[in-house]
Amino acid sequence: MAAKKGKRAKKGRSKGSKGLWVFRIAGILLALFVAFVLFTLVTWPDVDSVASGPIRTSAFIASTPGAKQRWLPYEMIDDDMKVAVVAAEDTTFYKHAGFDTHEIGEAIKDAIFGGDDLRGASTISQQVAKNLWLSPKRSFGRKLKEAVLTWQLERALPKRRILEIYLNVAEFGPSVYGVEAAAQKYYGHSAASLSVNEAARLAAGLPRGAWHPGQSSASYLESVARLEKRMKRLAWLYDLI
Repeated sequence: MAAKKGKRAKKGRSKGSKGLWVFRIAGILLALFVAFVLFTLVTWPDVDSVASGPIRTSAFIASTPGAKQRWLPYEMIDDDMKVAVVAAEDTTFYKHAGFDTHEIGEAIKDAIFGGDDLRGASTISQQVAKNLWLSPKRSFGRKLKEAVLTWQLERALPKRRILEIYLNVAEFGPSVYGVEAAAQKYYGHSAASLSVNEAARLAAGLPRGAWHPGQSSASYLESVARLEKRMKRLAWLYDLI
């Protein structure tokens, strides 16, 4: 009888110790989660800080050795450049609230049924959030932060300001950020006086960072020609910018 009682006691202690370890692990996981939430809250970007004035750097600019950027106020940037960028990157920019649900759906459909890689389908607002504060590395966590920051940007800033930031922090060729730095580098004059063709050449390179004015590849030149035609079709954009 004594031996049986001893076995029962050992089994009880064993079950108790396992339960204690479960609680300890749960406590550690909870503490880590709370620490992660607190860290995220403390380090979360202040969207209101970019509501006005020049922005001299961004996460992308800071991570690019030898990056060149010049800020040019919205009203000084040539209207053809504004239209070219919207036509090239986000034709529904003035209609959506940060996310182009139709384009996202098309990207998913192409990936599932067309066998293509899942393309970004990012709006100008999403790209501003990513360029200003996030990493170019793709991950679920980064996309989630991008979505929240995009939502905040659309509610804190007018479209004009979001487009102004984009025009000044987007990469127009290797290590060249912003339309002013790009215009000076490739054309030798300010982005305040760009021709339609010059604007199209700059904007056509946005989806592919290696494309920029001065290149003569057939695919790039075809993209420029298509964009110029699209700008004509979307002439109503000039009334919105």
